[in-house]
Amino acid sequence: MSTDSSPADGLPLEIDLDLIRRMDRNGPRYTSYPTADRFVDAFGPETYRSWVGRRNIGGIRRALSIYVHLPFCSTICFYCACNKVVTRDKNKGRKYLDNLFREIELQAPLFGDDRQVEQMHWGGGTPTFYSMSQLASLHEKLRQHFTLTADGEYSIEIDPRSVDAADMHALHDMGFNRVSLGVQDFDADVQRAVNRIQSEAQTLAVMDAAREAGFLSINVDLIYGLPKQNILGFNRTLGRVIAAAPDRIAIYNYAHLPARFKPQRRIVDADLPSPETKLKLLGLAAHRLAEAGYVYIGMDHFSKPGDALALAQRHGHLHRNFQGYSTHADCDLLGLGVSAIGAIGPTYSQNHRGLDSYYDAIERNQLPVARGIELSADDLLRRAVIQALACQFCLSKTSVEIAYLIDFDQYFSGELADLRAMADDGLVQLDAEWITVTARGRMLVRNICMVFDKYLQRERESTRFSRVI
Repeated sequence: MSTDSSPADGLPLEIDLDLIRRMDRNGPRYTSYPTADRFVDAFGPETYRSWVGRRNIGGIRRALSIYVHLPFCSTICFYCACNKVVTRDKNKGRKYLDNLFREIELQAPLFGDDRQVEQMHWGGGTPTFYSMSQLASLHEKLRQHFTLTADGEYSIEIDPRSVDAADMHALHDMGFNRVSLGVQDFDADVQRAVNRIQSEAQTLAVMDAAREAGFLSINVDLIYGLPKQNILGFNRTLGRVIAAAPDRIAIYNYAHLPARFKPQRRIVDADLPSPETKLKLLGLAAHRLAEAGYVYIGMDHFSKPGDALALAQRHGHLHRNFQGYSTHADCDLLGLGVSAIGAIGPTYSQNHRGLDSYYDAIERNQLPVARGIELSADDLLRRAVIQALACQFCLSKTSVEIAYLIDFDQYFSGELADLRAMADDGLVQLDAEWITVTARGRMLVRNICMVFDKYLQRERESTRFSRVI
């Protein structure tokens, strides 16, 4: 089965389900390279502190992006693989905020007077587990220690079941201008199977309130491959979401890994769609969104052609980080909260993943950095190649040679041999100057990026990642 769709950016998206079926394998989403599973415990608070102190050596001033992790949820969604804490005890939430405030106080002085923030994202968990007054106090704490630029991009994840119109106005008044809503599927049987009962009316009311409040962009998350999903029901959900016209739509593959994620053990295996049905769900979603005028950004993400993501891609400024695709490529990333990941200069770092160890570090007035990695010259080179392919669907060999002082064809001779096999399948076009992902290859860009992953080359087939499709 193969279908062609022509989104508004002029580049057709070809959905070849037979090819996708054949190419499907485990692989990273490349929100970083090297991926987070390569981080090491030897990278601790002092290494992190050292790199923050060197971030602007040479007079190049890089703006900051901030990620804040708020891990609490009132109810559990069985499909969820996030680092979360399910509780209705608001005291636990208050204790976490106290420690998060202290982490902000520990982090901010490290950046001296260079604290200009152009982008911020709050995720979880469910940030709207907290009251609006609590969220406002957190926002004010950040404003006290960092300078949030007037034209920055400030986003927050919300659960439509936990907010109303007044809350959306309150969030906008705080300074948030982008919002992401979890939907997954409107089908009642699917919602019962994953323990997330959320009416269409609730969701649409929140979207309307966000528009009325003045949010610049609304994102909706959907998941394919959930228990009880079928073509008819998911088609209805897609129709309702498209009619609501969010600016961005993310369609994620449900990775059923009950051995790793305890809540997934409550999903009945027999209720999961077959691999063939799951593939058809993906094809249906991609076709309908392209038909509705959405641009395929890459790796699960679609946007309207006038959205900032699509514009950044067309202008060559798109970036990919731990929150997915981003319009701010030149920022260092400061991660705040339990399990949060940051990226300062040629390093990645991650905070303690458990609340007890996170609190223990804070109580000892120590940065809660638990692990990380210093990127080698080879890591930086491969990261640039993977970023270009994942974000722009093309790569100039000459630009890489100039930036990294290599002979591209010689350095990547083995990788180019693998790409030639992909070229035979029509996924890429290769010439003396460019590597270009074709319309047929865009849905499989993860596979193409994996060719340049040195760590995967050592392991070839890894079970530590989800399936590509």
